[in-house]
Amino acid sequence: MIEEQQNNPLHGLKLETMITELVDFYGWKILFAALKLGCFNTNPTIEASVIFLKKTEWAREKVENFYLYRFKRMPKAVGEQFDLKPRERGFASGIAPRKPMELTLASIAEMQAKASAEYEAGNRRPNSGYSSGKSAGKKPTGGRGTGSGYGSSNSSAQRRSEPRNDSRNDSKMTERSGPGPSTDDNDPWGTKRS
Repeated sequence: MIEEQQNNPLHGLKLETMITELVDFYGWKILFAALKLGCFNTNPTIEASVIFLKKTEWAREKVENFYLYRFKRMPKAVGEQFDLKPRERGFASGIAPRKPMELTLASIAEMQAKASAEYEAGNRRPNSGYSSGKSAGKKPTGGRGTGSGYGSSNSSAQRRSEPRNDSRNDSKMTERSGPGPSTDDNDPWGTKRS
């Protein structure tokens, strides 16, 4: 496993060196478009980005994933490797980094649109009664109360509107578990009782 980790392009790589390589090749605009991290957009500097990425682990892992799979174009992690952090992942000996992926603002927009379309397609559940279109959020129709053999909706509505003659409910309405509200304007919270 240690030999595999040594074959990881991130092994022994300083954060500052990684960001410098990415900025020199892609530039700040491409990095922001691809990663959506504010440190690459608003007054971007390598020093400020290093400080931000040292403090926020999720952002650092996002940049490290980008470095591994877009810049160095290493094979995607599978199985147990996927659960590991990017710096802990190992690659078999003999696997060498390839040329960096050429990215433009247009190609990034296309990839993000494709990814969101695939995400939406994966979230649709056939025959569930819910849809992700304009009617999203509406409950499915059918079921009880629509003449499906369980009784009509009128009879269930009548049952709900009829008052219950239950002695338990009557006793709860008349009993109070504490002092009544204050009627004194000078003591609205009712703290001064005589």
